[in-house]
Amino acid sequence: MLGADKDKIRAERARDVALFRYAVISEVLQAEEELTHKQRGALVRHIAGREHKGPDGKWVTVSRWSIDRWVRIYKAEGFTGLLPTDRNVAPRTDATALELAFALKKEKPARTAAQVAKIVKTTLGDGPAERTLQTHFARAGLNTTHLGASQAFGRFEAEWANDRWTGDALHGRKVAGAKTLLFAYLDDHSRKLVGYRWVRREDTLRAESALRPAIATHGVPLSLYLDNGSPFVDGQLKQTLAHLGTKLVHSRPGRPQGRGKIERFFKTVRDMWLVEVDDDTFTDMDSLNRAFTAWVETEYHQRLHSETEQTPQQRWEASWAKRSQCGLGGPRYVSPEALRQAFLFSEYRTVTKTATISMSGNTYEVDQILAGRRIEVRFDPFDLTKLDVYLAGKPMGVAVPHIVRAHVHNKARPDETTVTAAPTGICYLDALTTRHEKTLSTGITFYQPTAPQGPTTGAAVEALDADADGGLLLQEVIA
Repeated sequence: MLGADKDKIRAERARDVALFRYAVISEVLQAEEELTHKQRGALVRHIAGREHKGPDGKWVTVSRWSIDRWVRIYKAEGFTGLLPTDRNVAPRTDATALELAFALKKEKPARTAAQVAKIVKTTLGDGPAERTLQTHFARAGLNTTHLGASQAFGRFEAEWANDRWTGDALHGRKVAGAKTLLFAYLDDHSRKLVGYRWVRREDTLRAESALRPAIATHGVPLSLYLDNGSPFVDGQLKQTLAHLGTKLVHSRPGRPQGRGKIERFFKTVRDMWLVEVDDDTFTDMDSLNRAFTAWVETEYHQRLHSETEQTPQQRWEASWAKRSQCGLGGPRYVSPEALRQAFLFSEYRTVTKTATISMSGNTYEVDQILAGRRIEVRFDPFDLTKLDVYLAGKPMGVAVPHIVRAHVHNKARPDETTVTAAPTGICYLDALTTRHEKTLSTGITFYQPTAPQGPTTGAAVEALDADADGGLLLQEVIA
């Protein structure tokens, strides 16, 4: 395996460790201001006393001392402070075994991690454990779980608005001959649709395109509840939520308890909106999104909910009014710049001796003092001409583009649209037939060479002419 690949695995391992640490301390961070010193101590002891699923898939316990230390670091340095040092992030899985495992999984996606682990061990004599492969497959987006529509599960309800959002995707009609799907985020307490967008691709970037405006307009949620589909298990999304201070919770595969509200909303979309839409109703995605927004704001948000006996908009406003009366404050907003920073992509690179790095086929120059160091670059996936450089979480300027072959990241692929051109009314074959019939009706004329000018003693010119029956008559003209 090349050095760049090893650096990538090491960086991903570091990020997974940091995300694990944040998941452990998120409860303390969210409730710390409302707890007394004694209550905080009880909460930390409770967290330390239970098992947590580690970054390698194994269940582990965390000491109270570690929890307190991670909280202090997060408050002082943010998410990047939770990244472990280099000596703690070396990959533990043999590169050869991991490459073979990926190849086996891609060859037959239906193979389970247990089956792949068995084949790798049989082939190489040893190999990674099943849990380890599950973690690597999920990180690479090879474990995609599609949960169908189901009945409501349980009666859990968040106490306040923005305590918990639930997100999912729904497949819709075709637009301009191509498929569409809806990414939606629902506030658990009020049932208000806080974020939504119809897109063509089911990936993390499109999932974030609905989440980002939701946070900008409705505030930052305490937790986000998602399934295990590939758009929602990407490390980029986890890092974004960690920067915002939102706890990410995934439902267990095959046990979608707590997802009843979003499933019920999707049923409402099918029964009340999609039933009115045909494959040729909309000609582009903009008109589709405008029409859906109009339905959400004028119909869904103003419709009385059978369980809450309030409209989603009324319940949303009532929750914030009650919070204000209790002195709990309103939604937690972040500045536009902080929101932009949270949604930037992040990758790690090792700087060459000539102070350059490579990414997506492009070459960039960085500060000479960074030669040989492992740095983090943050960037907008739609603009690879500007990369912000960080070393151990501290800004170190920008990477200057030297050779640019790609302007967008490979995850920022454009939507695939099928555009049907307007018919011209011209049939080429009919035109050829008409031309042929016209030629037959007027006879066939062959090219006749022109006799040479001036004296042509002894010159002979052969001319072809058509006789009355369409035959060819050869004449000799002697000058």
